[in-house]
Amino acid sequence: MSKAIFAQRRDGRVAAVQFLYAWSLNAPRNLAEDIRLFFEHLTTAEKPREHFHYAEELISGAITQQAEIDARIRQLAHNWEFDRIARIDLAILRMAIYEMLYRKDIPPIVSINEAIDLSKEFSTADSKRFVNGILDRLKDQLGRDARKAE
Repeated sequence: MSKAIFAQRRDGRVAAVQFLYAWSLNAPRNLAEDIRLFFEHLTTAEKPREHFHYAEELISGAITQQAEIDARIRQLAHNWEFDRIARIDLAILRMAIYEMLYRKDIPPIVSINEAIDLSKEFSTADSKRFVNGILDRLKDQLGRDARKAE
C-alpha cells in the first residue's frame, strides 16, 4: 500500500472516530446532512472531500451495524459494564470492529494497531489496554489470519 493511501486511511480513521464520538453524544436528526457538514469543515485544498471517502464509509458502516457491533462489545468487555465505557473508547471500538468484521481487505491486526494508536491520541493512558483487550478477543473469534487481507 502506498504512503498516500496509508495516510488517507489514517486521516479517515481519525475523522470517523471524531464523528462517531460526536454522534454518540448527540445523534443527528438528519445523518446525511450532519455528515456533509462535518466533512465540509474538514476539507482543504490539500485534503479535498474525496480524501475522506474512507471515513464516510467507516461512519456509515459503524452506524448501520451499531446494534451488532455493540452486542460484540458487550460480549467481549469482560467485567465491564457497557454504559461505563468512555464515549471516545466506544467510538474507537465501533470503528475498529466495523473494519474487522466488514472490511476483509484490511488485516485485523492493522485495525487493532490503528485503534490502539487512536486511543493513545484521544483517550486516557489506560485506554489502550482496554481497547487492545477487546479487539484482541475479537481477532481470536474471526477465524481468519489476523495478518492478512482476504
